[in-house]
Amino acid sequence: MAQCQCLEHRNLQRPQADPLQSDPSAVDRASISSYLQIPIVTDIDGMNILGLVLFALVLGVALKKLGPEGEELIRFFNSFNEATMVLVSWIMWYVPIGITFLIGSKIVEMKDIVMLVTSLGKYIFASILGHVIHGGIVLPLVYFAFTRKNPYRFLLGLLTPFATAFATCSSSATLPSMMKCIEENNGVDKRISRFILPIGATVNMDGAAIFQCVAAVFIAQLNNVDLNAGQIFTILVTATASSVGAAGVPAGGVLTIAIILEAIGLSTEYLSLILAVDWIVDRTTTVVNVEGDALGAGILNHLNQKATKKGEQELQEVKVEAIPNSKSEEETSPLVTHQNPAGPVAIAPELESKESVL
Repeated sequence: MAQCQCLEHRNLQRPQADPLQSDPSAVDRASISSYLQIPIVTDIDGMNILGLVLFALVLGVALKKLGPEGEELIRFFNSFNEATMVLVSWIMWYVPIGITFLIGSKIVEMKDIVMLVTSLGKYIFASILGHVIHGGIVLPLVYFAFTRKNPYRFLLGLLTPFATAFATCSSSATLPSMMKCIEENNGVDKRISRFILPIGATVNMDGAAIFQCVAAVFIAQLNNVDLNAGQIFTILVTATASSVGAAGVPAGGVLTIAIILEAIGLSTEYLSLILAVDWIVDRTTTVVNVEGDALGAGILNHLNQKATKKGEQELQEVKVEAIPNSKSEEETSPLVTHQNPAGPVAIAPELESKESVL
């Protein structure tokens, strides 16, 4: 799949004919160009990442279809993933030392250090700008489209979890604060918040997907590689799929950039530069991630309230229609006898008069 999507344009040299032996008009055309760019399917170095991602998705669906028989294999993969995360947490303790030497080697190899620093600055600016546009414009517009409410008033009640996300760079660490604020300040149903937010902290990584795409393009430019449409599409698909499985811990999204680079045939040697500045980009990444979780919970809460009100109105209409119908049935039914409460009162004076005569 990766080979079919990674199309390259190569210059294939055409055999040059003698202008004197050919058509006279060929003399004018000979000076224009003797090369044609023909799109062909080529092989690229690295693993077939898109194929692995597609196989993993299909395997997950198949295991879910098996029911109880597939639960054992699902638990195995979950345990394997948790063990891998533990190993990564151990490795992260000495990562700063390794990054120092990796960056040092790259700086020594670079002929123009100023250009490298400038490129890193542009990468940081592009990533943060993408997060600002997505978190400040796109996500609020989605919330407004579903709820017709002011999204910024909703976000104003979440300043504390946003500050926590910016400081810790972890969606999982922000989860308790987010649950408390979204329930107390914004009035989201507890059942909805405690269902959506934990899932969003694991699955919803839109901020990570943004910076991963920017990082892949940045590394491609450092390698002087012009990305074609197929490679850009591969970056988008792979970043979306890999960000779902990214861990909600600091620098969790950087590890998945290697998957994207392998998918488009780029080397991972410049990944150390991304790790060096990730402590800056990861802060806005986490804020966008938790913002998407909160707005998703707010949208679901609004839809739930709307459905509940609609159900209550329909129930009231049914009750109002049922009351007159029941009265008319009682009045028209031949089996129902009606007693006049004034009867005994009218008879009572006659009885009193008879008693007085006696």
